[in-house]
Amino acid sequence: MIRLPETYTDRMQKLLGPEYEAFLGSFDRPVYNAMRTNTQKWSPEELSAWYGAPDQVPWCREGFYVDAEGQASRHPYYYAGLYYLQEPSAMLPAAMLPVRPGDRVLDLCAAPGGKSTQLLCRLQGQGLLVSNDISPSRAKALLKNLELFGGKNYMITTEAPHKLKERFAGFFTRILVDAPCSGEGMFHKEPQIVRNWEQYGNAYYAALQKEILDHAAAMLAPGGQMLYSTCTFAPLEDEQSIQNFLDTHPDFHLVQVQMPEGADHGHPEWIENGDPSLEYCVRLWPHKVRGQGHFAALLERDGQEEADRLQKLHGSVPEQISAWWKENMRTPLEQILPDGARIRMQGEYAVAELLPQEYLKGLRVLRSGLLLGTVKKDRFEPSQALAMALKIDDVAHPLDLVLDDANVMRYLKGETLSGDHGKDWVLVGVDGHPLGWAKGAGTLLKNKYLKGWRYL
Repeated sequence: MIRLPETYTDRMQKLLGPEYEAFLGSFDRPVYNAMRTNTQKWSPEELSAWYGAPDQVPWCREGFYVDAEGQASRHPYYYAGLYYLQEPSAMLPAAMLPVRPGDRVLDLCAAPGGKSTQLLCRLQGQGLLVSNDISPSRAKALLKNLELFGGKNYMITTEAPHKLKERFAGFFTRILVDAPCSGEGMFHKEPQIVRNWEQYGNAYYAALQKEILDHAAAMLAPGGQMLYSTCTFAPLEDEQSIQNFLDTHPDFHLVQVQMPEGADHGHPEWIENGDPSLEYCVRLWPHKVRGQGHFAALLERDGQEEADRLQKLHGSVPEQISAWWKENMRTPLEQILPDGARIRMQGEYAVAELLPQEYLKGLRVLRSGLLLGTVKKDRFEPSQALAMALKIDDVAHPLDLVLDDANVMRYLKGETLSGDHGKDWVLVGVDGHPLGWAKGAGTLLKNKYLKGWRYL
């Protein structure tokens, strides 16, 4: 068993009382693993049938408990973006935020992307997802996961919340704040977090959470909803953070949600002068559910939600893209792009954007929309992101391989394939799901699978 700080165990014993021994016993059991369906490409029923009817995660209908992650992360279906591997309790926040198609959604602390991919699926290709993480290096993992999932209607920023607030005041209809925290709920899975807890403590993170929540609130539209979550048990970072927020934001209130199976309610009695509505918060305890610890609270801003604030952008399509599309695609470009998107050239890169430049200028933007590909002189070369955003039938020249075909793994390893495809651009897939591009060269297919994604 891992070494737990005495001040931590003393506090947990006071909070849990007779449940404390069961809580302590949860550290002796194996860590649970889960996968979540990419509902843009696959249904939960299809994933369940493929995996052998695994148990469903109670708070996430598209989530399922699975064996150790290792094998699933090296399966061709993972490379096709059909599912995301995620700790079960981490599926709670995005599942609790009632995102609708067409919403303007902000995932404020988004890396590595599990919650963003979940929100992306809920949008069903409509509206906009802005995924932000202040760390540029962590945001690269976020970008890969959104591209792997076949996202179209998203952008990625790497900004501090106060910088975003300057551009997006009252803009978003839904905001997810999965806040930095002391990580007590992850001590079991990642014991090294204990050292971080001892170094910083709870008060450090509570101050950070207050600042982040204040900035997030300024970006929420009237009538919008904001989900605050942590993976810690500390009332100072959970109920107290929500109480402090409500005290300073009288135009917000907590929303009562349907309590997931095995979940606990919030505890207003654990803080001084706790509002009774704090019971609407949700807690997951590792001795009560098959997962680590989590806390979540759904907040709503008073007022009437405005009409859609996403402008429909207009712009021309570069000739090179039009010519390539006519030769290599069956589905028209306007049916592939998100509604209202405009293609903008960023140097040689062609990106389908959903926001006008006044929102983006001066911000650190890692990706402002779906990367279609590169335009070099008289030719267009499609991107890996575009491949993942397509269906196999969208292209004129598909190569749809069956799962047990040795060429599937050869392709994922970056090897050249054989086949007479002239000089066509070929979309290689497995069982109907795209993996990436290849380019015909006589009797060979040059492998265009993104080098950084290749199977090693």
